[in-house]
Amino acid sequence: MITLKGTNIYLRALEPEDLEFVYAIENNESFWEVSNTQTPYSRFLIRQYLENAHQDIYEAKQLRLAICLNDSQEAIGLIDLFDFDPKNSRAGVGLVIADLSSRNKGIGSEALELVINYSFQQLQLHQLYANIGSDNEISLQLFTKFGFQKIGIKKDWIKVNNRFKDELFFQLIK
Repeated sequence: MITLKGTNIYLRALEPEDLEFVYAIENNESFWEVSNTQTPYSRFLIRQYLENAHQDIYEAKQLRLAICLNDSQEAIGLIDLFDFDPKNSRAGVGLVIADLSSRNKGIGSEALELVINYSFQQLQLHQLYANIGSDNEISLQLFTKFGFQKIGIKKDWIKVNNRFKDELFFQLIK
């Protein structure tokens, strides 16, 4: 049985009530480097996005899920499948735990494991990939823990504070 519920968390589709939560994440400049964002998002644009969040992954080419705690049902992060390519059976994956007090507690691991299982079992994907900044030690550890392998380095790929940084390309092939 495919499930998006783990021991401590569950993953759910975004709801209109998530407007302020998504707004806060999208406008938190500390996440812009990992999300490839360059400008703030208005509530209007996020509201439009949430109104279209009902589209399935085949239509939207993306699936964004809220990471929620089982106990409180509070949304504490987001996990995305993006650049969904059914023809070539692949998608990118990325996640953010926005709630600082929820970090380093295995929540990212649990969310990534649920999405990997969903991607390979339900979506029948052949591979997942991730783009990770070369200095993002936590993400590097997380993705390698699940068998993602570094297959390339994009030199000077990300410009942060007028300085270029490398981005690493990781793949997990079923």
